[in-house]
This record gives sequence, C-alpha cells and structure tokens, in this order.
Amino acid sequence: MQKNLDQQGRLRSVTVGFRVSPEESEDLNARVRLSGLTKQDYIIKRLQCQDVVVNGNPRVYKALRNQMADILEELHRLERAGDAGEEFFSLLRLVAEIMDGMRGTQDGSD
Repeated sequence: MQKNLDQQGRLRSVTVGFRVSPEESEDLNARVRLSGLTKQDYIIKRLQCQDVVVNGNPRVYKALRNQMADILEELHRLERAGDAGEEFFSLLRLVAEIMDGMRGTQDGSD
C-alpha cells in the first residue's frame, strides 16, 4: 500500500465519508473544479475553516469558462421562465469572486 502523505509529511491513513444529495454533490463538484484543488484538499480546507485560495492555471480557467457558459445558459432559461434558485445565485457569486480575484492578480494589484 502506497503511503498518502500531506504537505506537512503526515500520513493520511483515516478515511472519512458522508452522504450528500445529488444537488449538494453537483454544487461541491463545481466548487472543487473552480478551486483548482483536489476534492480531498478542498473539503479539508473548508472543514478547518481555512480560506480556499484559487491560483489561476489552465484547468481553473477551463472550469471557469465552462461554468460561465452554464451560467449564461441558466440566465437565458431564467429569462424565459422567470425563476431562479438560491443555489444558482450562490454559485454565481462564487464565480464572480474568483474572477474578480484573478483580475486583480493580472492587473498587478492585490
């Protein structure tokens, strides 16, 4: 069995599992994709109330691009139906925050 060490060299030998709804799973997976972290690292950071710092890379850019395409599609649907859920707006705020942070980094301002 290969040892799974974290960044501090600690052995990660304990497995933790929990159940989520399909909607919660979809939301979690979207947040993980947008963070650029592994799901394990993302969940550990959030459980420890640590900030998730998104570092721009091609994978994060692609996730943001795809998420923005999904958001645009959802906005068109909402325009037709006149309906929106809180989960959608929560994800929209997250994408806006990430893109805002990336813009600050690109401009040379922090």
